[in-house]
Amino acid sequence: MGESATRPGSLINTIYGAFVRRCGGWISIADLITLMAELDVDAPAVRSAISRLKKRGTLVQERRTGTGYRLGDAMGPVFDEGDRRIFGNLEPAALADGWVVAVFSVPESERAHRHQLRSRLTWLGFGKASPGVWVAPGRLLDDARSTLTRVGLSDYVHLFAGDYAAFSDLHTAVSEWWDFKAIEDQYAEFTATYGPLAEALATGPPVGPDAAFRAYVPMLTEWRRLPYLDPGLPTELLPDDWNAVDARRVFQALHKHLAPSSLDHVHLVTGLPVED
Repeated sequence: MGESATRPGSLINTIYGAFVRRCGGWISIADLITLMAELDVDAPAVRSAISRLKKRGTLVQERRTGTGYRLGDAMGPVFDEGDRRIFGNLEPAALADGWVVAVFSVPESERAHRHQLRSRLTWLGFGKASPGVWVAPGRLLDDARSTLTRVGLSDYVHLFAGDYAAFSDLHTAVSEWWDFKAIEDQYAEFTATYGPLAEALATGPPVGPDAAFRAYVPMLTEWRRLPYLDPGLPTELLPDDWNAVDARRVFQALHKHLAPSSLDHVHLVTGLPVED
């Protein structure tokens, strides 16, 4: 899948999101380097990625039992939103829940914000109905509101919630607002890569904590991009052979088999307590 998904910084984000937040929110740099080594990332690459994440405000250096890093204060809502998208929106949206419509206008003198808005709306799962009008399932309203406020773009946008009334066939319209092929290509690649592992785990013996960690972190890093590219449109509006169904089944199986043992492994390596 995308090269950016396997960059050290992306793997570190996954480790913090999936494990460190459940272990007090802080990890020593030594333990992080140990965990990343199991993912075939060497210490210099880890330190370089940490430096970039510090500059962005994602991580903050803090000394406890040693030198380590916690998530920046502003990152809590970002990771909470990620949890909702990755684990909470695996089922399609209900057509009866309606739509959220984003209407924006950015002065030419601030056109950089126009690009930022388009990027953010795309990442939130919106489809482009027309250049300044973007649409998404209604359940994405809260995330859109909080994200656009957090990144300082809310002054340029109006958000509306409601139902589709007329005049086009909605099934045809959504196929023009979203690039279904691009989304399906991503799902197909995920299923091809991780489907065999899901089948092996379903019929074979459980894997140990270290092996679970080595399999789970790259898998989750790949997967967590997809719920942002796919808005979770209602089933009635999707192609009949929509391959997200198979991909979600693979992800859910791997998460069930690997996540608990992976957390055990992080606890064994770091000694950090696992919070309920």
